[in-house]
Amino acid sequence: MVVHSKDEALMCKVFPSNLGPVVMKWFNGLRADSIDSFKELTQAFGSRFITCTKVSRPINSLLSLSMQERETLKTYLDQYWEMFNEINGDFDDVAISTFKAGLPAEQDLRKSLTGKTVTSVRQLMNQIDKYKRVEENQQLEKGKAKVIP
Repeated sequence: MVVHSKDEALMCKVFPSNLGPVVMKWFNGLRADSIDSFKELTQAFGSRFITCTKVSRPINSLLSLSMQERETLKTYLDQYWEMFNEINGDFDDVAISTFKAGLPAEQDLRKSLTGKTVTSVRQLMNQIDKYKRVEENQQLEKGKAKVIP
């Protein structure tokens, strides 16, 4: 859009190309001829959706997460990464330690991570992926053993 910033009519037409379903519903609901410029469009957009902006979470919110009994690893991972992504700043060390601490002591992944030096969230994610692949392979092998007549 920066390339066409001098062409307001084009800017208004290109604007909805990156909108999600909620914003598209709002955009499509605008009355015809109710917006006279791109500036007006962005102001209307801002005033309508300013309340939808997310406030970043504090780093200590990760401390409140722990894997619950009968909760799957996938569910815990999804919740953890969603919260982690809502935190601004570079807190890899805290993220790594809170992730490990949130796993039950008997969880094999926790045991696996405790024995390895992980210094970045990327390394943590790689270790989790390796663990998940091993776990999935073990489940497949168990499934094959049961299928044999």
